[in-house]
Amino acid sequence: MEIALILAGLSVGFISGFFGVGGGTILVPTLMYLGFDIKHAIGISVMQMLFSSLYGSYLNYKKGSLTLNEGYILGIGGFIGALGSGAVVHFFHSKTLSFIFLAIILFAIYRFFKAPIESNKKEINNKFLLFAIGMGVGLLAISVGVGGSILLTPILVGFLHYHVKKAISMALFFVVFSSLSGFISLSFYGYIDYLQGIIIGVTSLIGVYFGIHVAHKTHAKRHKKLILMLNFVILALIINKIFNQ
Repeated sequence: MEIALILAGLSVGFISGFFGVGGGTILVPTLMYLGFDIKHAIGISVMQMLFSSLYGSYLNYKKGSLTLNEGYILGIGGFIGALGSGAVVHFFHSKTLSFIFLAIILFAIYRFFKAPIESNKKEINNKFLLFAIGMGVGLLAISVGVGGSILLTPILVGFLHYHVKKAISMALFFVVFSSLSGFISLSFYGYIDYLQGIIIGVTSLIGVYFGIHVAHKTHAKRHKKLILMLNFVILALIINKIFNQ
């Protein structure tokens, strides 16, 4: 099991760095295939996201692609929203959480497919709106074991007209706040396996480094296509798992 967790950490770390996601979108289905119940898979996933998002955001900031002032507003909203995630995981049935996760992936694919790579419209960066979006995404996403970037990137690009590269960096920074809050909330309800979370979290840092390095060398149009491909793979995995439970 430890070897499988290490390999999962390396793979999810690369995906996290390259796609600007916390990693939960791929780690939760992976852990479910390894035999974990979705609630404990969510707990381990949130712990891994805390590791990868902190390190990934540091690397993005050093490369100049992260806008901190707007990111903080989104992040604080996400932190507050995600505080309720433990209660959602505790009171909702595992099957229900799986269908919520599926709905998130479907929305992300639809919204991101329609969004242009770079809009000619002015960015909408209203502070109250960013805070409200952060709260909603934080509560919903952490409750199904994802950091929120799978939802946030399509919203920033498709509705608020952010460039895809900037949106990806901001979304990963958002995960720092939402995963920290989710970690606190899920710990309270006993859904965090600390040892397995540390194994995956620490090994994911290696993958994050290489993922971000490759991402900054990838053209925005190609990057968007690859993000869509990732979403379709995740969609296929979760549908298969739901209907074979």
